[in-house]
Amino acid sequence: MDKSCLLRKRSMWMHVFSMAIVLSLTFAGNAFAMEKPNGFPNRPITIIVPYGPGGGSDQVTRAISTPLEKVIGVPIKIVNVPGGAGTSGFADFWDAPSDGYTLFEITSDAITHYAAGVLKQNPTKDYLPLCIAQVAYFQIYIRPDEKRFQDWKGLVEYAKKNPKALTIALSGQEGNIENVILEILDQSAGMALTRVSFHKPAERYGALVGGHVDVLIESPGDVHAFLESGDMKPILNIVDGQPPAFAHVPNIKEFYPDYVPLYLFRTFYIKGGAPSDRMKYLEWAFHEAWKTDSFQKFNKEQRLMENSYRGTEDAIKVIGANIKVYQKVYKELGLVK
Repeated sequence: MDKSCLLRKRSMWMHVFSMAIVLSLTFAGNAFAMEKPNGFPNRPITIIVPYGPGGGSDQVTRAISTPLEKVIGVPIKIVNVPGGAGTSGFADFWDAPSDGYTLFEITSDAITHYAAGVLKQNPTKDYLPLCIAQVAYFQIYIRPDEKRFQDWKGLVEYAKKNPKALTIALSGQEGNIENVILEILDQSAGMALTRVSFHKPAERYGALVGGHVDVLIESPGDVHAFLESGDMKPILNIVDGQPPAFAHVPNIKEFYPDYVPLYLFRTFYIKGGAPSDRMKYLEWAFHEAWKTDSFQKFNKEQRLMENSYRGTEDAIKVIGANIKVYQKVYKELGLVK
């Protein structure tokens, strides 16, 4: 199959994926207070974050934990277990009892790991989403003092003349969302960037700012401090539409009209098999925490997709649709049989 045919086929599947998101991501809310089921919880709840401190997952977990503690009346303990693009922390989560006292926050790595066969547990059945708290898009960043190019067009031209010369920092391993985005982006642009993976967010951010890599792919909320300080410069929005906060940054559709962006979901999970009344209570509690002024202020600062909250039912639909599309893409990329 030639490259143009492959890209058309992939674009078709990505369009299906995008429509599934649009159709599934509807906002729903609970306007009533919910009583604790048989006194649950009556001791601290642990949330495992399978990434290092300071990254987007750590930030969103800490931001929602403060109002969540007020809703449920017990402390929240956050445990960072970085490594393996989320797989190290997953092992700790999976070993915990299915009683609702140990929860798990993970990005779309839950989807990609399952689609690629890295994790055998299905995130719509074996462990279940309590909510999607954030839907984030990606951007491409360079240093403002970069001398070789200052925009996306210039980067592509340089990369074509100097194959593999430019390095780009990202998280995770082969097959995760950032790698898939870059694989399709490389093919769309006809270039090849050398990917450098970092497990800890601070390491990849520092790699760009310190000049150890040339480019970074990340969500704007994760690096907002670097954007405000002027240490990073966005040169491409990988998102449908144009975010008002980055109206000055070109959109990927301007260069590749058929490109369908992938989005990052930050989701809180509970193990399957937990008592259903505890699951329902925690779903309600997370939504109450999400609606608070403090968390809404945090979300606004993160420059996320609007109306990003999804409860259990809608989250299962979105995650399930994502799994099917990633499985198709991985077969086309030769990452799975």
